[in-house]
Amino acid sequence: MKPVTWNRRQLALLGLAAALLTGCAGSGKPKPADLGPNPGLLGVRQAWSTKIGEVAYPLDVQVSGGQVALASSDGTVLALDARSGRELWRASAKAKLTAGVGSDGKTAAVATQGNEIVAFEAGRELWRQKLSAQVLTAPFVAGGRVFVLGADRTVTALDGASGRRLWTQQRPGEALVLRQPGVILAVGDTLVVGLSGRLVGLNPLNGTIRWDAPVATPRGTNDVERLVDLVGRVSRVGDSVCTRAFQAGLGCVDASRGTVAWTKPSSGYQGVHGDDRFVFGPESDGKLVAWRRSDGERAWVSERLRYRQLTAPLALGRSVIVGDESGIVHFVSREDGSPLTRVTTDGSAIVAAPVVADDTLVVVTRNGGVFGFAPE
Repeated sequence: MKPVTWNRRQLALLGLAAALLTGCAGSGKPKPADLGPNPGLLGVRQAWSTKIGEVAYPLDVQVSGGQVALASSDGTVLALDARSGRELWRASAKAKLTAGVGSDGKTAAVATQGNEIVAFEAGRELWRQKLSAQVLTAPFVAGGRVFVLGADRTVTALDGASGRRLWTQQRPGEALVLRQPGVILAVGDTLVVGLSGRLVGLNPLNGTIRWDAPVATPRGTNDVERLVDLVGRVSRVGDSVCTRAFQAGLGCVDASRGTVAWTKPSSGYQGVHGDDRFVFGPESDGKLVAWRRSDGERAWVSERLRYRQLTAPLALGRSVIVGDESGIVHFVSREDGSPLTRVTTDGSAIVAAPVVADDTLVVVTRNGGVFGFAPE
């Protein structure tokens, strides 16, 4: 297997993706509308806050019961008690990170800029394993194994106790890849990964393909136009897995059979979340959209948060929760997208999709602020 190397076209695409993620900074950048008074229709209080180092990579905050695992760009990895914010353990990967954190509550794993997967248990380094390709998606830890999705579309299974390579599944690489987290999760006894514009079900014991479901297909006449990649986060309800294809569309797949339920065109680069009725996600310009989970038809569209560079959402109770580039966390109604309340952090961008653990909403900012919010 050859290592991933970046040519000029690939680097150009990475620059394009970065520009999209930062809102194409410049004098022509649209200005967000004024938010107006906080409606305050939900009671939300800040329960605690703490600090880690700067977070300048695509962090995935991992929840296991009442424990939250996270990491900063410099390689600091830690676990917090979600209810109190108390630090449970802290460790260092001794290198800057490109992806993390994956955790099952016992083993936590991150990926370094040197293409190493480093695993920890209770703050103690267990092992590190060198891979041939860069990793941009947080490792997935389950069943005593660590599963890794490489930037070259390679899926690798490592033994959770030793880091020993168990199997590798290689799919044909594309001319260009997206520098953004992809899709990897488990549905029942199937490992589900995003490979280009397809959701693929693998046998976690040996990596053989069980099914292959197309969510989006390449179009266009050059490599940039033909780029299709699935991005995290996803919305899973039972066997239904809904995911977004970068700037192309979104769709839902029945992961028990590997069949596509529906696909719809959509221009967005952040992942989705949802419940049994709706799938929620932001478009590239910040419009927040709800699609019906049953058939993919739009239920509502809210333009109140346009141009605010939204995170992937979290569906929680009667709210849909998103963070923005100014450190504000917005709560809107899941029924129609109307604003319910908002809370502030440290003024730097929210860098990871919000998560909930032990009835506490946890958000992380670029400056390394970690905030826990609770209902009043």
